[in-house]
Amino acid sequence: MAAKVRECRARVSAVRSPAPDVLEADLDMVDPPALEFEAGQWVSVPFGPKTVRAYSIASPPSLFAASARVTLCADVAPDGLGSRWFRDLRPGVEVRFKGPLGGFVWASAEPRRPLFVAEEIGIVPICSILGWLGARGVDRPARLIQWAREPAGLVYATELASLARRVSGFAYDPVVRSADAAWRGLRGELVETVERLVTDVTGLVAYVAGGEATIHRVRALLVARGMDRKAVKWEKFW
Repeated sequence: MAAKVRECRARVSAVRSPAPDVLEADLDMVDPPALEFEAGQWVSVPFGPKTVRAYSIASPPSLFAASARVTLCADVAPDGLGSRWFRDLRPGVEVRFKGPLGGFVWASAEPRRPLFVAEEIGIVPICSILGWLGARGVDRPARLIQWAREPAGLVYATELASLARRVSGFAYDPVVRSADAAWRGLRGELVETVERLVTDVTGLVAYVAGGEATIHRVRALLVARGMDRKAVKWEKFW
């Protein structure tokens, strides 16, 4: 059963910058004292009667109970209303939000092998899903293709590379548009990389997160190769 959407209060306990122009904030729940959510969901922060901003939950849900702490992560480079709000977060600040929201989640009965495709900050809900699957001991082949304009923009790359070393069957492919000679990963654009790496879609379910144009192109590519359109789940960030 999906978690109930509700008005929430929480207090910031820590703020970090996992990448340039990217911030994450740990929120200790106040009311309710713990939040029940599914990996991949997001919360909505109000800035007025008709103005809200959505932030994906980066942390995975607790395995055995609702989570007393949740971590939000955002790209603050746009410097808009939401970016300025996130930049002003400090330990001790109380925040209000509504959640959990969104259907970009892993179904516990899902038998297919996951293909994750993340464009820049779209990695956030996918990290929550991967953390949840790892904690539950789900053991099946999976692949993540993560793209950024440059290596510094690959949010959580160190953690994801470590996960790939620890978990048999998990393939991690970081891709950048440009980098100096020290970069040893893939170079290129995201859609073209998916086209090159994903040649067989049999038995796959795809989770694609990022910009709308990229989502449409990746979905069209996978469907053209034989994937059911409903097997491509997506989360639009811009």
